[in-house]
Amino acid sequence: MLQRHNGGEKLFVDFAGLKAKLTDTETGEVSEASIFVSTMGSSQMVYARACQGEDLRSWLEAHVLAFEFYGALPMILVPDNLKSGVTKACYYDPIINQAYAELARFYELTVLPARVRKPRDKAKVENGVQQVERWVLAPLRDRIFFCLSELNEAIAALVEELNHRIMKGPNASRVELFAREDLPAMRPLPEGRYVYAEWKTAKIAPDYHIEIEGHKYSVPYRFIGKKVDVRISAQTIEVFEGGAKISSHPRSPSRRGFTTEMSHMPEKHANARWTPERLTRWAESIGPQSARFVQRVLSSKEHEEHGFRTILGVLRLAKSYSEPRLEAACARANAVGALHYGNVKSILEKNLDQAPLPLDAPPMPPHDNVRGPDYYKKEDQP
Repeated sequence: MLQRHNGGEKLFVDFAGLKAKLTDTETGEVSEASIFVSTMGSSQMVYARACQGEDLRSWLEAHVLAFEFYGALPMILVPDNLKSGVTKACYYDPIINQAYAELARFYELTVLPARVRKPRDKAKVENGVQQVERWVLAPLRDRIFFCLSELNEAIAALVEELNHRIMKGPNASRVELFAREDLPAMRPLPEGRYVYAEWKTAKIAPDYHIEIEGHKYSVPYRFIGKKVDVRISAQTIEVFEGGAKISSHPRSPSRRGFTTEMSHMPEKHANARWTPERLTRWAESIGPQSARFVQRVLSSKEHEEHGFRTILGVLRLAKSYSEPRLEAACARANAVGALHYGNVKSILEKNLDQAPLPLDAPPMPPHDNVRGPDYYKKEDQP
């Protein structure tokens, strides 16, 4: 059946079957780059770009660059049923990939996937792919490219020639038809630009955190055990439950540790959070030497939190050895400059806390072989 396409209505998108080649400058290894192709329904104006692969990020970023190439937005996107765009292929009720749906919402587009194994549903882009393979990829097949940007520069130049080529039927170029038929009916681009983000499903652990790339982010504890959707961008981690945002954190560069918001914690957990002040008060309740030991450990660390585990281990020794003995052990540790949990525990295990504290060593008597500090003073240079 003859298909008629209204100006500015549909943009057909797909990856070409042929791929371009990239050569590694150091190893000489040859890899393949996928070619994204889009075609306007009415004017057949073509856009093409080489991508690192056919993954979701490449797919979405190619869409954004295509919109900017045309300088305006269509009403409808017609993709093939590749996994990067369509999670479940169905003619009547297709399920769009969540990130692809987010891009469509951002640009206020409708996504209508073509039927499975029905190339006539996207005949425009099929023809566009053929034109790109014939007039763009074929002329480049013997050239050697070392990076994606170099390849895309060559593709852009040949795509421009293709779009200016006069077509026999309408006796006009794609550029002329686009300016006359598509562009007047298209919508302007928004001020901002779509920012790529990945989506994943996670289950909230009993510690009311979810793990993203090794780092854990908190959510309100009342959602423990629930499955949530997580939006992962370069800057933020956002958590959604039932479509409502329940948590948002700046993305941490660390692949370890926790990012925890106090309001997400149960009241008992929030009150149990250790601080330098709380540890110091606990040590002062045991004695001044214990408090001095805690202050020495805290001041020895670049970040006070790094000393919390040592201090907790030492203060908990009071349960096994009594507070008076721990106070005496801390006094000895302070006298000899010890700062570690193992030092204090060893003092208690060997009953050294009950021995007299070491006295200051007497000064060394004079001797001919002892040079003294004056020997090491640097003489002024003439």
